[in-house]
Amino acid sequence: MVTDRYGNPMHACSSETTGHLDRAVDALLHFSPEVERAVGDALESGPDAPLAHAFAAYLGLLGTEPGEAAASRRRFRRYVSGADVTALPVRERLHVMAAGAWLAGDLGRAAGLLEELSAAYPRDALALAVGHQLDFFTGDAVRLRDRIGGALSAWDTAEPNGGLLLGMYAFGLEESGHYRQAEEAGLAAVERDPRDVWAIHAVVHTYEMQGRVPQGIAYLDTRRPQWAHDNYLDVHNWWHYALYALEAGDTDAALAVYDASIHHDGSPGLAMQLLDAAALLWRVHLAGTRPQARWEALADAWEARADPPFYAFNDVHAVMSYAGAGRLAAAERLVADRRRWLSGQRTDADTAVTLTNQRMTAEIGLPACEALLAHARGDHGAVVELLWPLRRRLHEFGGSHAQRDALQRTLLDSALGSGRHDLARVLISERTGLRPDSTYNWSARARLADALGDTPRAEEARIRARTTAASAAEALHRPSP
Repeated sequence: MVTDRYGNPMHACSSETTGHLDRAVDALLHFSPEVERAVGDALESGPDAPLAHAFAAYLGLLGTEPGEAAASRRRFRRYVSGADVTALPVRERLHVMAAGAWLAGDLGRAAGLLEELSAAYPRDALALAVGHQLDFFTGDAVRLRDRIGGALSAWDTAEPNGGLLLGMYAFGLEESGHYRQAEEAGLAAVERDPRDVWAIHAVVHTYEMQGRVPQGIAYLDTRRPQWAHDNYLDVHNWWHYALYALEAGDTDAALAVYDASIHHDGSPGLAMQLLDAAALLWRVHLAGTRPQARWEALADAWEARADPPFYAFNDVHAVMSYAGAGRLAAAERLVADRRRWLSGQRTDADTAVTLTNQRMTAEIGLPACEALLAHARGDHGAVVELLWPLRRRLHEFGGSHAQRDALQRTLLDSALGSGRHDLARVLISERTGLRPDSTYNWSARARLADALGDTPRAEEARIRARTTAASAAEALHRPSP
């Protein structure tokens, strides 16, 4: 029987189809656009290969694009209608079942099936990579870490693509709060494979979460040839670079990155990129700058999509864009549409009421959208009432700690704006304990001290903010190697 490059048997696959799937897995692990061509080649050469069909289904879902998901759902239904899934070998059967569960909107079941698969076949790189992304989409930091950690002993990280597994592990460690181990694993992964943009991204997250901005800037500058273009993660890593620029107190530099690499006239309008754009502009907005023309263009891009209910995390960033642009009516329409969907009043042929997104929308997405609307109206008390109970649950609708920090900052801004100085003190104290060298955290502490009339503490905090910003600015404006 033919086996893949990791030694797994390949059912109903010729050597040619297996080669295409190996190429597709390699491209997926490197976030390379080549993955689409490779999966297409696998389907063409092996129209009955269950792994090719499962991979194609995964590919239609990983971008959180409703249109691609609907097309994948239709293609996958045609395949399973003519296949006896129960007769497939266990590995292929679990892949097909996981793809079907995800297409049906049950992300938790899909993640669980892939975890079951990985226990039996720990060297199935496709199952690990897709399961890792599912854990990210559902905000399950522990499984994000342990799914990969549980498979590591079956791998030699020195083998081809073994380091890529270490890069995934680094991100799971980071999201679980193991920053030193995450940094070590991520750096080691990149040393083994400089094209491992996910590992580069994991290292950048460790610096972000610790407020180690100069190190983060230096690392991104050093590795720029590997991450800055021609991969699915380049926009997101530029977003991280722009966050560092904000910590350096250089809003102009952050917006220059935005214009060049995050959102511009040539941007394709993909959800993953638009949410990065929204999350950056919202931070700029909270810092007191109003980039109105950029907001208008971004809101136009979201409105052009007219997304059905699909992924609450995306909905929140669409509302963020409408609120930033002052299009409160558009934000209200989206919220009302999602409420109709939850109540069963809206039905779509290709967007079923799905277990995972239904829960995410009802419990996290809609309150977060309403909080953003309240913030735009200046109703800071309502923002606090909506977000304070959710502040430790926001991970439940996906994303990373760094991405969700836009909502945490919104809560803090409104705690200060509504005079809830007790809550603001708690939030600032929590943040400063984790990131004692964050310019944002010290600036927030100065705002609180000003509100309390404590001029000496306010000045002390402003000095700390200026010091940390200057250190970051020095790294930001150092010539790239």
